[in-house]
Amino acid sequence: MRLNRFDPNNVRVGTTGSGRRFPGGGGGKVGCGTIVVAIIAAVVFGVDPAQMLGGIENGAQQQGAPATGQQSAEQLCSSNEYALETCNALSSLNDTWAPIFKRANVRFEQPTLRFPASGRFNTGCGAGSTGMGPFYCPADETMYIDVGFYQTMERQLGAGGDFARYYVVAHEYGHHIQKLTGVAASLRSAQQQNPRAANQIQVLMELQADCYAGVWASKNRNLIEAGDLQEGMKAASAIGDDTLQKNAGQRVNPESFTHGTSAQRMQALGLGLKSGDDTECDRIVELR
Repeated sequence: MRLNRFDPNNVRVGTTGSGRRFPGGGGGKVGCGTIVVAIIAAVVFGVDPAQMLGGIENGAQQQGAPATGQQSAEQLCSSNEYALETCNALSSLNDTWAPIFKRANVRFEQPTLRFPASGRFNTGCGAGSTGMGPFYCPADETMYIDVGFYQTMERQLGAGGDFARYYVVAHEYGHHIQKLTGVAASLRSAQQQNPRAANQIQVLMELQADCYAGVWASKNRNLIEAGDLQEGMKAASAIGDDTLQKNAGQRVNPESFTHGTSAQRMQALGLGLKSGDDTECDRIVELR
C-alpha cells in the first residue's frame, strides 16, 4: 500500500520506558483491551496472562524497537522501517477519520502512538509488556505498538506484508473510534450486566474494529497495490481465535473466543472494505 510519508504535525508519538507513566494514566485497573491482548498472547506464546497483567518481566528489549529518550516524532518514526510504516498508517488514519467525525458532528481527538522501549512498562490501563503485542488503552487513548510483533506475525503466524501490518494499526485505531463514539463504554456496560455473555460481546467489539480497519482501507483504495487485500485477509485469518487455538495444539473452545473466528474476522474486514461505510460496522455491535 503506497501510503504517503507521515506528517510530524499530524501524529502524536512517544516511547514508553520502564516505570514511566503518561498523562491519562493512573490506577492499576486494567482495561479490556489489555486483557484481550494478554489472552491472545497466552494462546500464541503459551504465556500466563495473569503474569502479564501483573507486570512480570517478559524478557529483554525487542530488537529493532525505537530507543527511549526525548525524541521528536520525526526521529522516533524514522528509527526503523516498521516504525515508519506505523507512523505513516497513523497519519493516514487521522486524515481519514477526522472528516468522518466532522460530518457526523462528533468530537474527534487523535490517539497517541507509543513504541514500547522495554520489556515492561506502565500504561493508563495498568502494567504492560512487549510480549503482549499491540493494544489500545482507552484510559489514556493510546495505541501501544511493539514493532517486534510484526516479525512474530510473519514468522510464527505467516502473516507478512505491509498491508498486514497496516491492518494491525488500523484495528487498534478502531478501538479508539469505539472509545470516542461511546460504543466501548456501552459494550463494557453490557458485559457487566450480562457476565455470561462477556466473551460474546467482546467478540462483537473486535469484529467492529476489524470492520473499521476495512473502512479505512476502502477510503484509501487508490493507494492499494496488487496483493494487499490478500495480505489483509491472510492476517485476519491467522489471528482468528479458532486458528490460534488449533495452531497452539489446543481444543477449539468457542466459549473462550474473544476476537472471533478466522471466518468472522475476514468477513468483518471484508464488510468494511466493500462498503467503505462506518455505519455498516455499527450494525455488528447492535445487541438484541
